Amino acid sequence: MSPTAAITLRAYRPADEDAAIELWRLTWQLAYPAIDFAARVPWWRERWRSELVPATQIVVAEDGNTLAGFVTIDPTGYLDQLVVGPDHWGSPVARQLLGEAKRLSPTGITLLVNEDNARAIAFYRKNGFVDDGRDVNPTSGRPVLRLRWTP
Repeated sequence: MSPTAAITLRAYRPADEDAAIELWRLTWQLAYPAIDFAARVPWWRERWRSELVPATQIVVAEDGNTLAGFVTIDPTGYLDQLVVGPDHWGSPVARQLLGEAKRLSPTGITLLVNEDNARAIAFYRKNGFVDDGRDVNPTSGRPVLRLRWTP
């Protein structure tokens, strides 16, 4: 990200679908290189269309005309996805998206994060989330931490 670039947040639009799905694939592939996320794109696209788009608020971050990240938050305060493109890792984008999720869910947020995703866990804890138990991801079978933010 260039130092003068301005990140803008806005509501998701259907035209964002391909860019959002590609950003999801790229970031998860970098986080878990042993997993073939390209093979999971059809599953993810179906989940995106049938579960996330109709049931969550999705906010995207743009750097110019490029999708830099997105967050999904449902009416219960469950944050399913916070995805930031690798070009924006270490920038304010994740904090901006999380701030928007907190604004949209002012009574609190819960989320699940893979136990082996130390970077994400550190980010959430730094931003006010506390441990709220452990679980297993029903899709991947991976152990996850349940984290909670309460204002």
